[in-house]
Amino acid sequence: MGSSPKSLQAIMGAPGVRGKRVTALSKGGLIDFIQSIVFSKQDSREPFYVLDLGAVAGLVDRWTRALPMARPYYAVKCNPDPAFLGTMAALGSGFDCASRAEIESVLALGVSPDRIIFANPCKAESHIRYGASVGVNLTTFDSRDEVEKIRKWHPKCALLIRIKAPDDGGARCPLGPKYGALPEEVKPLLQAAQSAGLAVVGVSFHIGSGATNSRAYQRAIAAAKTAFETATRLGMPRMRVLNIGGGFTADPQFNEAASAVKAALKSYFGNESGLTVMAEPGRFFAESGFTLATNIIGKRVRGELREYWINDGIYGSMNCILYDHATVTCTPLACTSNRANPTCKGARTFSSTIFGPTCDALDTVLTGHQLPELQVNDWLVFPNMGAYTAAAGSNFNGFNTSAILTHLVYSNPS
Repeated sequence: MGSSPKSLQAIMGAPGVRGKRVTALSKGGLIDFIQSIVFSKQDSREPFYVLDLGAVAGLVDRWTRALPMARPYYAVKCNPDPAFLGTMAALGSGFDCASRAEIESVLALGVSPDRIIFANPCKAESHIRYGASVGVNLTTFDSRDEVEKIRKWHPKCALLIRIKAPDDGGARCPLGPKYGALPEEVKPLLQAAQSAGLAVVGVSFHIGSGATNSRAYQRAIAAAKTAFETATRLGMPRMRVLNIGGGFTADPQFNEAASAVKAALKSYFGNESGLTVMAEPGRFFAESGFTLATNIIGKRVRGELREYWINDGIYGSMNCILYDHATVTCTPLACTSNRANPTCKGARTFSSTIFGPTCDALDTVLTGHQLPELQVNDWLVFPNMGAYTAAAGSNFNGFNTSAILTHLVYSNPS
């Protein structure tokens, strides 16, 4: 795994990437590349993404160094871009899928079904039947009804009991209110699976998306150990899989999270030989590799305030502001009005509001953001736009998020 010439070769040959143009990027060359796209498409000023495959390779390398014992199963829901999924597959990742369509998109890349976990604790029966038909043989559950559905439609499937993490880690998006067996539910659920003749091979948990308190992993791993011991007391076959879920971010806090996970694994599972550890990171791999370029389609001046309209917004890629509690930021690219100094270095700035393109006042991307004086047809560039962005966008008001093009680049991640 990682950013070697060998991994570059694997990425270039990956489904979703193979046959597409991938531009080599020099250090700090992203803005130059975006400008080249803008100047070559003067007539088409639609928003576009830039995906840096080298940055993705660097993140896979970072994960492998920090958590070598935990194989990542990338959470497809976070960003299902085909080139991104193909890159993750080429670099050895497994995949966490939550629906038939997600499984289909991963299998279409030539990924073996044994690299997929159907990690949705509550699945439609038709999706369970589909999983059985294509050989996806690992899933999660946290209710008696799910046990019954799996017994009926996919009895050969191996199960992980999903437990509720004791602490949501200060997560941006807590998952505990919706998923996870409570401590007093673990024993009856294991007994229900046992009675149904199903194989429970391990435990999974998720401390919540975008967690900020690494101690939450320690408490969840301790709770998982208790569930392992409960299964042993019930005379069930020895569990062998621990799925530590997601919640990881690629900021400096990742090192703290990795240390907490390693220390907890040593404390609670140090004597468990042959334990398989899985994880379900999404934003860790997806967030920072994608940059979004948007065009200014409107402007209004009110005294010292500048108001701009751009051609993507809250109902499109920036839905992350509402649903993922994301904080977005942007930099100007005055390609039309100031070609000599497109990044507007040294220019006076104004308090600015940025609106999305729809006719809903909720569609407000930023307020009180300092920007230089810009004009219609200039651009705003948003970094770190890969996690829960285009994946959850809509076609509201006729603006089609799924139509936004993605350009591929490869920077040297070292």
